[in-house]
Amino acid sequence: MTLSIDLFWSFRSPYSYLATPRLVEMTAEYDLVVNARPVYPLAVRSGEFFSQVNPLWIGYLMRDTMRIAQMFGLPYRWPRPDPVVVDMQTRAATPNQPYIHRLTRLGCAAAEAGHGLAFLKEVSHTIWSGTVDNWHEGDHLAKASARAGLDLAELDARVTADPVKYEAIILENQKAHLAAGHWGVPTMAFEGEQFFGQDRLDVLLWRLKQKGLQKR
Repeated sequence: MTLSIDLFWSFRSPYSYLATPRLVEMTAEYDLVVNARPVYPLAVRSGEFFSQVNPLWIGYLMRDTMRIAQMFGLPYRWPRPDPVVVDMQTRAATPNQPYIHRLTRLGCAAAEAGHGLAFLKEVSHTIWSGTVDNWHEGDHLAKASARAGLDLAELDARVTADPVKYEAIILENQKAHLAAGHWGVPTMAFEGEQFFGQDRLDVLLWRLKQKGLQKR
């Protein structure tokens, strides 16, 4: 019996990036479907979050994500440029966002085409691995899309032809995210339970096995 989970995920979340390779491994090893449901990051969804968070949080985030990357052997560096343009004084997202809307819509189009998780993995690797600067320029995203089995030009064309449709998908994902019982990413939802964070993947796998998850 194939089991499926919903994955609420953001292109600006280092924890989303760090979780994705393990989720891909799980789908390869087990009879499991991951429904990729991209959402906008908190900096865009809730502009007040980063202005209100404890100042110690940023330093902890950087240390924690770096050691997780080291533990799993993943290349990691804060993206250049940041997928979300922020005001350095307030730490809030600026009104003009040249990257995150396109990325999130593309993620939804990739999911619609049946390659959502692969697209998230390859594009987040391009953005977060530190292997390239200016990930938004040249053919970096096109190559990532190709590795995921998709054509970037075709995805962009779909989104450009009907941006309202993809904004509606994002909004629906965000509503479902909250309805699943959490606000942070990555959140994995399964049969009314939420599993928040890359550090809950082992708990998720344990629950899935309880529910009959089988190896392929």
